[in-house]
Amino acid sequence: MGRKSSAKSSSRPPSSEPPAAGARSSTPLLVAALVAVVAILGGFAYSRSVRDVGATASGPASGVTPTDAVQAAPAVPLKPHKQANLPPLPFQAYAPPRPPDVVRAAYLFAAEHPEILSYVPCFCGCERSGHKGNEDCFVARRDAAGDVVEWEPHGLDCAVCLDVARDAQQMHSSGASVRDIRAAIEKKWASAAARGTHTHTPEPPKSSP
Repeated sequence: MGRKSSAKSSSRPPSSEPPAAGARSSTPLLVAALVAVVAILGGFAYSRSVRDVGATASGPASGVTPTDAVQAAPAVPLKPHKQANLPPLPFQAYAPPRPPDVVRAAYLFAAEHPEILSYVPCFCGCERSGHKGNEDCFVARRDAAGDVVEWEPHGLDCAVCLDVARDAQQMHSSGASVRDIRAAIEKKWASAAARGTHTHTPEPPKSSP
């Protein structure tokens, strides 16, 4: 009986340790494969999110491009414009560089005559703030009808802006054309213009009086 039991014991399969070792060796490969799959899926999701953000930034979701939006905005008419109700002037706690009546007259003239001050340069250096002409020194925003809805406070503190507007107003009252007004003001401020201190103001149209 002792022989049979030893035979039986010798006929049993060897220990299962080699397969276990094989399973352990395949585990790193499986983990690496899973990491690669996760990385690929993550990269795809990231690239898609970047494309979505870029599409949102480049234009509205409705498909209207920025160019279309600008073209759809109504142009403010550059013509004499009487306005029944003007917004109050910005408050300041110190005296302006010119008398209050001169300041009020300059703002009123800018509101009512964009067809003049839009074509008259300014020479105070405000082109660095994006101003294109003397009107920008007083008017920040108009609605589609041309009514002033927001003043530009820069003109309150700037003697150059106020003097240019006052000269334009006086010449306009005497019957001068916008071209003559511009020429006279450019001549007066030629030294500042020679230093490069002037707005890049468009020329008045040829049909201007």
